[in-house]
Amino acid sequence: MDIKENVEDAARMRRLQRIKEMQAEKQRQMERREQIRKYAPYGAGAALLFLIAFLGIGSIHKVHAGKEKLSDGKEETLTAQENDSELNDRSVVNMIKPIVLPDESDLTGQAKDGEKDQPDHGEEYEKWEQAVGQTSQKIYEAKATSDTLTLGDEIVSGYAVMIDLDSRRILAGKESKTRINPASMTKVLTVLVAAEHLAGPEALDDTFTMTLEITDYGYIHDCSSAGFEKDEEVTIRDLFYGTVLPSGADAAVALATYVAGDQEAFVGMMNEKLEQLGLSDTAHMTNCVGIYDEEHYCSVYDMAMILEAAIENDFCREVLSAHTYTTSKTQQHPDGIDLSNWFLRRIEDKDTGGEVVCGKTGFVNQSRNCAASYGVDHSGKEYICVTVNASSVWRCIEDHAALYRQFAQG
Repeated sequence: MDIKENVEDAARMRRLQRIKEMQAEKQRQMERREQIRKYAPYGAGAALLFLIAFLGIGSIHKVHAGKEKLSDGKEETLTAQENDSELNDRSVVNMIKPIVLPDESDLTGQAKDGEKDQPDHGEEYEKWEQAVGQTSQKIYEAKATSDTLTLGDEIVSGYAVMIDLDSRRILAGKESKTRINPASMTKVLTVLVAAEHLAGPEALDDTFTMTLEITDYGYIHDCSSAGFEKDEEVTIRDLFYGTVLPSGADAAVALATYVAGDQEAFVGMMNEKLEQLGLSDTAHMTNCVGIYDEEHYCSVYDMAMILEAAIENDFCREVLSAHTYTTSKTQQHPDGIDLSNWFLRRIEDKDTGGEVVCGKTGFVNQSRNCAASYGVDHSGKEYICVTVNASSVWRCIEDHAALYRQFAQG
């Protein structure tokens, strides 16, 4: 028993060490990005000076060649032309050489002070291209073992999976690979794809004008709404939170339209993402909201892998972990709109052996109440839990709390 505990402790320590190393690497990358932004104007100026200098030298050689032609005839002229051609070739090569920016170790104290003047936006401003690279190259997978428990009546939900992210093991399952409709858990993939296709963190402050077609979409399909109104100018950041916390169809369709031009094109991006994640054989989306469709499906296992990819994106993790959020002030909503993630607010008082950090619920008649959550136990181990087909919202929450209590090793 002591040996097993020592092995588990060692695994946890390695995991925590990896997390620290990743955080340190992210910080270094952010610093490098700020250096590039700071020194890029100087590099461009230097390139321009090189260009002017080389053009000036070329002109001097041409004048000199002209003088030689008048005094020495054709032979000297040919020699001058050859020299001029060689000079121009060298000039082109020199002009296309990359400009080397200062290395991190070469920065002076003054430059570092300059970095402090940059606005501190928090972890959501992690490099977006890096977030895309991390998820696009990784195949998400967890495996059942001889110890994987088949769940029965201990939970009400008809479909479930509990995964230990540290060991990549499926701890327990109940029809975990069976096709289900993910309902509004779909929006986990919606915000992940949207985040990865933004031009950069500054795009979060862009605005999108809500249309009647978008605001009516939720009413027509009997969906939840964030409460945005026709002609309201909403920030992209507000659309992310409006998509997750109140599960707003208006926010989700607006976000998809902003990113891809329309929902159909955005759904194509969602399915491309499923392929990148290695889930395209068992998962397929037809809309960004979670409306029921026979061709809109995945398994609870697939949804667990989608949620893992989402929480590895810093901004998505922030949105999925928010308990409350107030949108920006607009003409239609002078005080903003108060949004809540009721799943997180209700489960925070339950005994889960740790903390449920992120969560997204869903409901359609065919899947009833469902939820996907990410939690951490008291020792720092990470888990993902997905359940579908509970009889009520509270029953869904109780099922998640029960699974965390049973399997979290706090």
